[in-house]
Amino acid sequence: MPSLNDIRSTFLDFFARNGHTPVASSPLVPRNDPTLMFVNSGMVQFKNVFTGVEHRDYKRATTAQKCVRAGGKHNDLDNVGYTARHHTFFEMLGNFSFGDYFKESAIPYAWELLTKDFAIPKDKLLVTVYHTDDEAAEIWKKVAGLPDERIIRIPTNDNFWQMGPTGPCGPCTEIFFDHGEHIPGGPPGSPDEDGDRFIEIWNLVFMQNEQFEDGSMVPLPNQSIDTGMGLERIGALLQGKHDNYDTDLMRSLIEASAHATSTDPDGTGRVHHRVIADHLRSTSFLIADGVMPSNDGRGYVLRRIMRRAMRHAHLLGAKDPVMYRLVPALLRQMGAAYPELGRAQALIEETLKLEETRFKQTLDRGLRLLDDELSRLPSGGALPGEAAFRLYDTYGFPLDLTQDALREKGLTVDVAGFEAAMAEQKAKARASWAGSGETKDAAIWFDIAEATGATEFLGYDTEVAEGQILALVADGKRTAEAGQGEAVQIVLNQTPFYAESGGQVGDTGMLSTESGKARITETRKSQGVFIHFAEVTEGKILPGQGAALTVDHARRSAIRANHSATHLLNEALRNTLGQHIAQRGSLNAPDRLRFDFSHTKAVTADEMAAVESEINAMIRQDGAVETRIMTPDDARAIGAQALFGEKYGDEVRVVSMGTQAGTGKGLDGQTYSLELCGGTHVARLGEIGLCVLLSDSASSAGVRRIEALTGQRALDWLAEERRRLAAVSEVVKAPAAELADRVKALMDERRALQNEVAQLRRELAMGGGASGGAEAREIGGVKFVAQVLTGVSGKDLPALIDEMKARLGSGAVLLIADTGAKPAVAAGVTADLTDRLSAVDIVKAAAAALGGKGGGGRPDLAQAGGADAGQAEAAIAAAEAVLAAQETV
Repeated sequence: MPSLNDIRSTFLDFFARNGHTPVASSPLVPRNDPTLMFVNSGMVQFKNVFTGVEHRDYKRATTAQKCVRAGGKHNDLDNVGYTARHHTFFEMLGNFSFGDYFKESAIPYAWELLTKDFAIPKDKLLVTVYHTDDEAAEIWKKVAGLPDERIIRIPTNDNFWQMGPTGPCGPCTEIFFDHGEHIPGGPPGSPDEDGDRFIEIWNLVFMQNEQFEDGSMVPLPNQSIDTGMGLERIGALLQGKHDNYDTDLMRSLIEASAHATSTDPDGTGRVHHRVIADHLRSTSFLIADGVMPSNDGRGYVLRRIMRRAMRHAHLLGAKDPVMYRLVPALLRQMGAAYPELGRAQALIEETLKLEETRFKQTLDRGLRLLDDELSRLPSGGALPGEAAFRLYDTYGFPLDLTQDALREKGLTVDVAGFEAAMAEQKAKARASWAGSGETKDAAIWFDIAEATGATEFLGYDTEVAEGQILALVADGKRTAEAGQGEAVQIVLNQTPFYAESGGQVGDTGMLSTESGKARITETRKSQGVFIHFAEVTEGKILPGQGAALTVDHARRSAIRANHSATHLLNEALRNTLGQHIAQRGSLNAPDRLRFDFSHTKAVTADEMAAVESEINAMIRQDGAVETRIMTPDDARAIGAQALFGEKYGDEVRVVSMGTQAGTGKGLDGQTYSLELCGGTHVARLGEIGLCVLLSDSASSAGVRRIEALTGQRALDWLAEERRRLAAVSEVVKAPAAELADRVKALMDERRALQNEVAQLRRELAMGGGASGGAEAREIGGVKFVAQVLTGVSGKDLPALIDEMKARLGSGAVLLIADTGAKPAVAAGVTADLTDRLSAVDIVKAAAAALGGKGGGGRPDLAQAGGADAGQAEAAIAAAEAVLAAQETV
């Protein structure tokens, strides 16, 4: 009996032998179709190839595509576990032709694979064709020898495929397997077609026309093939089963669930195990592809699936988290075909364990509330909508989870009442927000958020995606279009553009639709809505359009490098300066990074060098940068730092980078940097390239600021420093290695020359003689010398005062330095006179006459400044007055 892994390989190998290029499954989050929540078929990743927008180096392809149907218009969630063939996760096998072969080859390929490689009896197969597709019917007769009664013509859209209201389309042929008369049901197209006797196993789409808005169709220039075969369905068939859950892969997961809960896989908990097995696959693959549980968008759908499985584990009697313990069993079955599961195993297990731990804390209380409400219901009554809303609002029970619980009891929910309670809560939220002091202009974003929901951010793992334009805003109002040259703010349902937050600047890039293009110049967010500030550069853009979105890659890469380097800088500062270091702000821009931190003194050159060296050692380590989702408390418990100014909800992204033994941080106790952060980062530390610290300065009281460069800008700065160094070496005639000694010698020589010049100026100013060139007079019984000097500065005056006092022996001195600008004045009194005469009094009087204020010093020496050197004689007279006055005291 072939395993599902064998069947997958057989399919891909068959088409590879027939000239098809095996193409890896695309992620579950579609990057090229904003109308889809998750990839739900094999052709999604080739949509732009079919329409001619994208060209690849092959014309034939084959895939095993991961698919999820659990949200939006493709939602099988409610049926999973109760039916034989409904899944939230499934694999779609497909072969594709992009303008190469058509029906004449696609049908023979299918028949050969089914009847030869898979050895399905020919008499068990029948097909449907679109009722006007005579060509396909004739090929089936020729290739398979099928009689007319086993080629059923279907006149409905069941056998006509369309990508949308307009665009590529065409008829299809579906292949069915007849399980036999003992199974109820009729052939396709009959009144009993919904029975289980005839099961569709493969659909071949002949993409041959293009449909226009007026309903007309024309043949496509390149006719193409798109097929889809569900692995679970064909697997059940080839393993002789009638139920997908009885296949080897699903059975192994069911038995793993039974073992983990110590229950019978086929007993009363049979449905519970089927739900757990299915949901284990969808949740694990979604997490591996970057989806994290949240309260909106794809994350909300993931959380619903997780909690639905966890409730079924609870019903099996599980007291501790179960889901994360089943991940190894999933890897054993699917890890070889999908290596992303192995790469993300730790993240998957941690996310499942966290979610189940948190949910179990509220599950018991929620179920008690539900039981209390049900005990008051009249027989056959519906659960009141208000009660269902309390379960949602207080305990995180999505409506469908409550409906699932009631379904087992044969009861329903008053959905209209639930929606009314939800609307009332939104109205209260709006009233609360309106009184919070937000700017009036921000009201538009509250309205848009209420109407459209939060924007889904795709940019953690992609820089290119498609989104749907939900609103255009200009001058604070919604607008119906924006034309060339106009500035507009654009809201999309999903985006790869990061919105400014946590110190990281917003992304820029390009947006294009079928009718126009716009340059995104800035991205911000309000009320969970990402606001793309744009200038329309070509044509016009309209709400409702699909838009191709491309982030400026070079700019984003530089920002990522700076952001990751900021985390390393934070940790290196703590290791070097002490654990008191705490972030007080940051900037992560494309051209630089800035980091503010608590520290009371300047960072020394040696400390800066140590920090820089530690950062670059981590960069050379080139470790992977990993992100996990945790509660804030759990994150702090393993040593994660919360960043200054950030607001955290019930869950946080925890970014870890680098390895250093003995840190005690992280799940392994050896993580170098561990921080709560919602920004974008490099995948590996080596992508930073290099980090250079430029400066340390005071930002505010008790806060220092370091600025730094990374990557190419750091290299450019170092190259410029090298050029400057070479220029200095050339000027001082010394090699770079000897520059410090050479410059020190030159500085010493300069100081010696300055001292010599100062001495010569003083000697010239003094002129010679006992009074230094000025005649001493006796005023108030005190010898007094006053002189106006040129060619000296204020700093020369104290030495000249001391010299003149020494020459006088006993007396007072007043010197005024006429510097050509503001004059300086100094006074001196010999030590024998300071008990009755103060130099401070003399200099204050002289300074006032010179137009200055104040003056101070000691009784034997004082200095001041003036404003007008032309008043020197008046200043001398004022000093003489002070001397004359002291005689009368």
